[in-house]
Amino acid sequence: MNMKTYAAWLIPLTAGVVIGCSIAGNTGPQAEAEDALPIGRESTAIVDGQYPATYFPNTELIGPDEMRITALGTGMPNQTRAAVSISFLVELGNGDKFLFDTGSGMLANLFSLRPDFEKLDKVFASHLHIDHVGDFMGLHIAGWLSGRYTPIHLYGPSGSTPELGTKAFAEAMKKGWAWDLATRSGALPDAGAEIKVHEFDYKQMNEVVYEKNGVVIRSWPAIHALDGSVSYGLEWNGLKYVFGGDTYPNKWYMEYAKGADLATHECFLPPEALAKYFGWDLTQAMWVSTRIHCEPSAFGKVMSALKPRMALGYHSVLSPENTAAITDGVRSTYDGPLTLARDLMVINVTKKTMKVRMAVVDDYVLPPDVTAAYKRAPRSARKKTSKFIVAGKWPGYTPPPMPKKK
Repeated sequence: MNMKTYAAWLIPLTAGVVIGCSIAGNTGPQAEAEDALPIGRESTAIVDGQYPATYFPNTELIGPDEMRITALGTGMPNQTRAAVSISFLVELGNGDKFLFDTGSGMLANLFSLRPDFEKLDKVFASHLHIDHVGDFMGLHIAGWLSGRYTPIHLYGPSGSTPELGTKAFAEAMKKGWAWDLATRSGALPDAGAEIKVHEFDYKQMNEVVYEKNGVVIRSWPAIHALDGSVSYGLEWNGLKYVFGGDTYPNKWYMEYAKGADLATHECFLPPEALAKYFGWDLTQAMWVSTRIHCEPSAFGKVMSALKPRMALGYHSVLSPENTAAITDGVRSTYDGPLTLARDLMVINVTKKTMKVRMAVVDDYVLPPDVTAAYKRAPRSARKKTSKFIVAGKWPGYTPPPMPKKK
């Protein structure tokens, strides 16, 4: 099926956002590694590619030859309630999970999915802007509280100088949150407090930064603000997902994103719309939209040359007027399969299927249940306050006795 024929199967959801009709499905066994599910929730396999119109978290097994990508944040640094900063969750049929960027605000969307935090221990940062790593420490500590009892692994680029790299960022975060980490150490599993940093040269060309369980993730340079931004390609089981991060159109993306099933790339507001939306003058908006980021017509040119099975644009707030401006810009240069990402959009990908839909979540969903392994994980002694603080306790209240450990 050629690209234009596939495009004919796309059904509009809202302007510029599409749902891909299922053209085939998973008929094999269920995923090799099932998640720990919330009490009372059961996941079932998708049969013959017949996905429900909406995605309800923890109700569907990922097929053994399938990946599921969930947009946890698709907006700007000055986020809105419906569009927080950048983050994508990639889940594979072998049980592996990966987070690409952890921008400010993404944590609430992640928790609304009630994921198995035991498996959410790998983060890949495209660069160190707050709208791409602002929730990293929140993820680290909240995940540690919610089921992860092993270290979190942070993969990210070097900078033009050591203090601008991922390793320096992580060390600074640990120092900045030292009091918080100290209060929880001992009460929570000891190993869960650790951050293991895997910094790599931002200049490397499509070299492997992660390889395990048949999953290969490579990086290459991106062009954004300063040296030290990268894009990633994840390959597994004959499928390829590309995460562009933030980048001006560049030759490396055009080369190394080839063969992508789902190619994500920023699709920023065009200059005039950006100036109106932020209240900027046109000169500043032009610089940001066309020199620091990638405006819609440029995104379209990239995808016209790349020809992925699905092009996914992000990094904007899709209000009605913004959606129209972005869609018009993209469609002036690209007529292939297109999705403009919204927060909590879910995309299921197999070799024959591309299904785009929205997740439905509960605003007051409870935290995920922890596993027995988390409860058994080693803990050192709890921290104690000083005699000075203990002496300040009000004698008018006596807490109930602590229950005996089973």
